[in-house]
Parts: sequence; structure tokens; C-alpha cells
Amino acid sequence: MIADPLRAGRGVRAIADEPGRPPSTISREVKRNRHPGPGDHRPHAARERADARRPRPGMGKIAARPELRDLVQGMPDDRCGPRQISRRLRRDHPDRPEPHVTHETIYQALYLQGRGELRRELARALRTGRTVRKPRRAPDRRRPRFTHPMVMISERPAEAEDRAVPGHREGDLVIGGGGTSAIGTLVERATRYVLPVHLPARHDAETVRDGLITTVSTLPAHLRQSLTWDQGSEMGRHHEFGVATGMPVHFCDPHSPRQRGSNENTNGLLRRYFPKGGDLSVHTADEPAAVAAQLNRRPRKTLGWDTPAERLTTLLTEASRPPVLQRPLEFAVRTRGLSGRTDYFASLSSSSMSLGWSPRSRVSTTSL
Repeated sequence: MIADPLRAGRGVRAIADEPGRPPSTISREVKRNRHPGPGDHRPHAARERADARRPRPGMGKIAARPELRDLVQGMPDDRCGPRQISRRLRRDHPDRPEPHVTHETIYQALYLQGRGELRRELARALRTGRTVRKPRRAPDRRRPRFTHPMVMISERPAEAEDRAVPGHREGDLVIGGGGTSAIGTLVERATRYVLPVHLPARHDAETVRDGLITTVSTLPAHLRQSLTWDQGSEMGRHHEFGVATGMPVHFCDPHSPRQRGSNENTNGLLRRYFPKGGDLSVHTADEPAAVAAQLNRRPRKTLGWDTPAERLTTLLTEASRPPVLQRPLEFAVRTRGLSGRTDYFASLSSSSMSLGWSPRSRVSTTSL
């Protein structure tokens, strides 16, 4: 796969395109395992040099025992997986440790074909059908999603979890056909009130940041408590949004849409108006706003058949009343969870200023 194209004069990139490997992989293989004499790449000699450099060049258990190799090679013909083979051999030969082998040893014998322990055709008997092992990272070893640290949903105030205090929102994008257009949505957790975010052309981090700032700036201060989002790349500027609006962003765990259940449900309702596969960039800002207004007028069972608009109107009316003497318990409920917000925004502000970005001055406290 490498030696013949090199003799034909093909370059490293052309050779890498055929198996779908990075050019650096092919280049590294040629440099490390070329013949010390003429300097060309010879596959069998290259394999011997690669095996000699292995930390443990010893022969594997399956390769060292022909009887075990025959037993293992026979069972995949019946579509048995490595774990089934391993458990079956232990059950059929309880008093003989020689046929005992772990499923990981079988996987390595299937995928590390340079060792010659099992036939390559046996990999096709696996349920996934893969001939190359898929690398996986442990959760604690994943690369950071963004350059600025994320604040996870586990650190969100308890008041947001039980929906006791309004102003905590969930957000996401409704993606159009081909992934080239989108409409943003913000759903308030206590009232289920939805606000559309107009994204006219793109949905990259800068466009989403500006669209969120424009939308959130129309909200009163007491309705800008927090925002929960998934770990999509469109939130790469989340720290700048937090500094500009005073609204911290909390991120869901990977592959956990249930942590934004209200938003997922609302996006499903929006799909009745904006079906999958359509171009969302053709819609003006007024069209998603009209759809959101209709959804906000729909009675909800979870709200006791009130509408989100009615619940929001009640909150705004209560907020506009003259202040009265608060009892200690009421004051504690209203201020619960705010103690950590000062440190959060102080860290965001210092990091954002170091990046040369300053929040916009258009944040206001005008009501809807």
C-alpha cells in the first residue's frame, strides 16, 4: 500500500488519500521504517523493525497457542463476539487455564494485524463491522471544548433546578437544511416563555453571541438570571456574552439533551412551522417572532392551563409594584444563589478584557 506507490513516484499526500489516513502517518511510517541500505520502504522489513521497537515485543497468547487460535477463529463464524467467545471458553474448559483468554486480547488480535494472530476476515464478523479500532477518550481526559473554561450545569443554582425563581433560561439552535442556517431559541424555565434569536446569515460563535445579546437586552434585569446551553461550537464566545449581559452560561453534560427538556420540547413545536431540511435564512426576524407569539399564547398543562404569556405578564406586574417590607424568608429566597455570581463575572470580565474584547453598551432593562 505504501511501497508500490512510492516506487511509482506518487507523493505522500496522494498515498494517504487512498486509505483515508493523515499524510503525517504515511510520512512517519516511511521515515521510521525505511531500509537502512538503499533507503526505500519494504513492507516486511518495516514490520520487523516496528515490532522490534515495541516496548513488549513478545508473542501474544493467541499466536503462541495454535489450539487456542483455532478455537477462537471457529466461533466468529457463528457471529459470536469477543466477549461471548471469552466467556464460552471459560465455561467449556473450567479446569484448563490455557484456553482462557480475555475479550480484550481477542480484540487486539483482530485489530493489530501486524502480529498475525487472527485472520483479518474475522473482524468483519464483529457486529460493528469495523476493521480499524475506534479510539475513545475517558470523560476526564477529553480535550476542553472552548478556550475559556465552561461552567457546568452541576454548578447552576438550585433555584434554577426547581424553577422556583424566574429568569433562568435554556437555549439552543434549530438548524436548517445542510446546516447552513439556523434560528436560536430561548425558553424561560418557570413560565416556558420562548424568545426567538434572529440569525440572518450564519450561526458561528460571533453571530450567535451578538444575536443573544440583542435578544437578552430586551429583558428586565430580574429575568436575566442564567442561561443553560449544550456544548455546541456556536457558544465559543460564551464568556463575552456573560460579561455583556450579566447572565452566566451553564453547559449541559455531553449527550444530555434531557438537561434542557423545556427547550427541546419547544424546538419540537417549532419544527411544525419550520420543517427539517428547509432554508431558515429566507425568513425575516418577524416570522419567527410571530411563531413564538403563537406558542406563548398556547395553554400548557404544566402551567395549570395558563399560557406562558399570562405567566410572564404576572411576573412583570409583580415586579412593577411598589416595594414592600420583606420578611426574612422572602429575602432569603430572592437572594438565594446570587452569592457566587460576583466572582463568576469578575473572572469573565478580566479574561475578556485580556482578549481585547469589551461588552457592548446596549444592555438595557426595558420590559417586553
